[in-house]
Amino acid sequence: MKDNSHTLVLTFAGGTGSVTGANFLLQGEGKSFLIDCGLEQGTKMADDNNWDPFPYDPKTIDALFITHAHIDHIGRIPKLFYDGFKGTVYSTIPTKDITELMLEDTAHILSHSETHPELAQIYSEDILKKIFEHWTVIDYHQDLPIGPFIFRYRDAGHVLGSGMLEIIYNNKKIIFTGDLGNSPSPLLRDTEPISNVDYLIMESVYGDRNHQNREERRDNLEHTIEDNFKRKGVLVIPTFSLERSQELLFEMNELVTNKRVPQMPVFFDSPLGIRLTSIYDKYGKYFNELARKQLAAGDDIFSFPGLKSTLLTEESKEILDTPNPKIIIAGSGMSNGGRVLHHETNYLANPNNTLLLTGYQSRGTLGREIQEGAQVVRIAGREVPVHAHVVFIDGYSGHKDSDHLVEFVEQIADGVKKVFVVMGEPKSSMFLTQRLRDYLGIQAFAPEHGDVVELDCE
Repeated sequence: MKDNSHTLVLTFAGGTGSVTGANFLLQGEGKSFLIDCGLEQGTKMADDNNWDPFPYDPKTIDALFITHAHIDHIGRIPKLFYDGFKGTVYSTIPTKDITELMLEDTAHILSHSETHPELAQIYSEDILKKIFEHWTVIDYHQDLPIGPFIFRYRDAGHVLGSGMLEIIYNNKKIIFTGDLGNSPSPLLRDTEPISNVDYLIMESVYGDRNHQNREERRDNLEHTIEDNFKRKGVLVIPTFSLERSQELLFEMNELVTNKRVPQMPVFFDSPLGIRLTSIYDKYGKYFNELARKQLAAGDDIFSFPGLKSTLLTEESKEILDTPNPKIIIAGSGMSNGGRVLHHETNYLANPNNTLLLTGYQSRGTLGREIQEGAQVVRIAGREVPVHAHVVFIDGYSGHKDSDHLVEFVEQIADGVKKVFVVMGEPKSSMFLTQRLRDYLGIQAFAPEHGDVVELDCE
């Protein structure tokens, strides 16, 4: 480190070369702060390298800041505590509630690992209890001073409670975006504008491509539902329990209520998604103006005629006996676990059925395999032919696309010193990095895992 008392050190401990595994270490003034502590996820829910030692000593970390409650941002928190972390965890108010459900669900799965029996201790009830005993919530725009640092959250518009972490140090501003929302959202407020930023650490999931617009997205959903109904088929929608499920229910509520699609049985077959939707009901004040107005008018925005939430396993099994046409919304969103695998096993082989993919499918996942045109897939050791219609609507992504990521950075282009492009596949991160250099003339970099950089805050 150069001889500069106002130099901070940033270590990219995760979240590089991949969409998942967000984990950044910021050090200075004798303090060590982590931003996010997520699972790396590829071909399975948690890659084996998640259980390797952290590249830092968890006992030395003063605080952990969580940008939002997706597992690739929170999933390794139990290991952090297991390895000796004794600091405080900070997040927005909804993020804490959502994290409790997300970690309980993750613990239920990982604690039964046959290949990693140590996970039963890492994801134990005692560890989870300890995590939330060390958790403190702060609302958007609420200042949190820690020594010479001031921390605050700004609304990222990605999922309920998602926040960009803004850090003020020696009158310099550093922002970790977490994931940036695909604004405008049907439910959430737009991503807040930012200004006077010195260093930006930003996501790049869709750094090399753009989405369909909102109208096209809704039209495609409507057409897909109608087409499935005409063929008397089963429409299977693998979906993420957090945010995507709630957006789909909200939009289907409008389609069914306004009689834009035929009424038929719709099964919300995601226990975690059902529980998370109850948290959305609790925190309606964080929605955008339109959604708040609908709530105030008495509209149950996540429910409509024909919808049945199947919380119990027995209820899920009974879906098979329900006559077609019908719709099944089930997790996981990339078909790498959850109840959707049973439905895909049952319904992918029938050409009258439809599989609707509504978001990003990571490399190595079953969803990506199907999206890329696989004619036969293997599910739970069984070969399943893919004869069903496969439809992809990318407008349902919760992430900003390439053009909007550039627009987001453009608002700070005149003053930003450096932009670090992370949380994207290499092709996506490098493409966005080059766009920021070429179009905005700024210093943009795509760091690699383990890279250490100095932030000059003089």
